[in-house]
Parts: sequence; structure tokens; C-alpha cells
Amino acid sequence: MDLLEIRDLTTHFFTRSGVVKAVDNLSLKLQKGRVLGLVGESGCGKTVTALSILNLVPYPGKIVSGSIFFEGQDLLRLPAEEMRRIRGARISMIFQEPMTALNPVFTVGNQIAEVLTAHLDVTPKEALDSAIGLLRSVGIPSPEKRVHEYPHQLSGGMRQRVMIAMAIACRPSLILADEPTTALDVTIQAHILELLGKIQEEMGMAMVLVTHDLGLIAERAHEVAVMYAGRIVEQTDTKELFANPLHPYTRGLIASVPRPGQVRARLRTIPGSVPRLQDLPAGCKFITRCDLKTGRCEREPELVEIKAGHHVRCWEAT
Repeated sequence: MDLLEIRDLTTHFFTRSGVVKAVDNLSLKLQKGRVLGLVGESGCGKTVTALSILNLVPYPGKIVSGSIFFEGQDLLRLPAEEMRRIRGARISMIFQEPMTALNPVFTVGNQIAEVLTAHLDVTPKEALDSAIGLLRSVGIPSPEKRVHEYPHQLSGGMRQRVMIAMAIACRPSLILADEPTTALDVTIQAHILELLGKIQEEMGMAMVLVTHDLGLIAERAHEVAVMYAGRIVEQTDTKELFANPLHPYTRGLIASVPRPGQVRARLRTIPGSVPRLQDLPAGCKFITRCDLKTGRCEREPELVEIKAGHHVRCWEAT
């Protein structure tokens, strides 16, 4: 049985300027211990997908339809109290910017301990001792000292390690990592990614890795779902995606990645920009940026399986 199965998820934001179709009829599966990369440009719906899994879509957003099965339970049908017991315990999230995710008026030790006392039968003293051990496990030096410090007293890399410590505190089955290294310099990024990979393998956790970084996908993900304008346009295992990309958008993303030793007059880009999600074109949503468009692209293509395990939403690829 799959650990996570999303069926026809649709999440919209109801704004004064119109309905923003952030996630539109999305379906995904993820098995235990596997890493699924969710990739695409900013604004394509990756983060909203992750927030929908936790049922934490901010106002004026709303999950309009669909199902999210986790360990056999439909999370969207659970009472609020039961969903709160799952968040942080069985499903955790590592947010993109720890300075906005961490509470500035509480020590990092208190914030980790709060996760433990909320979900486990431990005393405050036991929780604080566990927080020290968690800080040590994510590579923070002098954890006995750092546990009493506030977020602003830590570097960006240390704050992200604190977020990871909070996420793994209750040994969840699933971690949602939303651009976990975007705000960090390259050297720190490498350390954080190595740490995440080590923890994920040691604890046997599954992970949804939300990113725009194809290099990170190639290194860490077992499977990839490429999103564009709220929809999945291609999905397959990682090796197959890079060896045989079928959707024009996927090809454009891969072609735009700089390669060592390759000299170009300028980097390749995908022409145009992502359409406004409240004013999407009819038919294929990539039609305004695609060099391969034909008359039939004025009709919306379905996500179809081209060969075993490789799905694509494109008339020209079918």
C-alpha cells in the first residue's frame, strides 16, 4: 500500500481579482522510504500542494475537492483535533524560511520540546533533554548551550538545522521539505542536503521534496513530478526523466541548467512567463510558451501513461 496517495486534489484561492487555481486536479502516489521531487517554477503550485497535504492552506485558499490518503486515512475527512495529532507527529514540514517559521520570542529548545510534549508522553524536563539530543543529531555544536538561545542568535544554516530537528522529533513517516536550502549559501546547502539524505535513509522516512532545483532532484529524488500552472505535466522516475524528458516544459527546464565545462554565449531560457493562475489560457496551459504548439493544443490534454511509469500531459508527446 502507498504511504501517500493524492487523488484529484483541487485547491483554489478566492480573491477579489478572481479564482486562483493554485492546484488543479492533481494526483500523486508515494511509497514508504521514497523521495518524490515536486519541481517547477515559482507560482506553479508546489508549496500549496504541500500545505494541502497538511490541510493548512491559508485564507482565502480552500481545498475544493479531492482526497489525500495517508496510511489509509483520508486526511481531508478527519476531524480537526485528529488532524492536529498527525501534524508534527506522523507528517512534518520543513519550511523554506526558518526565520518566519520559528517563533522569535521562544528559545529553540522550547520550540523543539513543545513538539515532543504535544505528541509524546514526556515531561518538560525529558522533552528539553531530548531537544539537546536532537540538536546534536543534526550537527549543531554545543547543543547544551544552543538549546537556550533564540532564533535570531543562530546563523541561517543553524536555524534550518533546528527546523530539521523539529521535523524529525517524533520520527514521522513523511516529511514535506519546501525549498529547504533556498535561503542558504552553496556550502551550507550541501551540508543541509547531506544531513537530510542521511536522516531520511536512517529513519526510513518518505519525503516530498519541493524545489525548483533540478540538480537537487537529480541527486536526492527517486521519482519526479513536474508541475506547471497548478497541474502535473510529467511524472516518472528520476533517471527516466533526465534521460528521456517528453514534455516541452520539462525539456526547457533541463536545457536551462548550466553544465560544468559547457561554454555558452548565454543561458537557455523558456520564453515568456507562467500565466496568471486566475486567467489561464484555454486548452494546454503551456501553449503560450511552447514552440511545438499545434491546433489540437487548444484542447486540454490529459495526463497519460506513455510507457510503464512515465506519464505526460502533452498532445505532441502522445
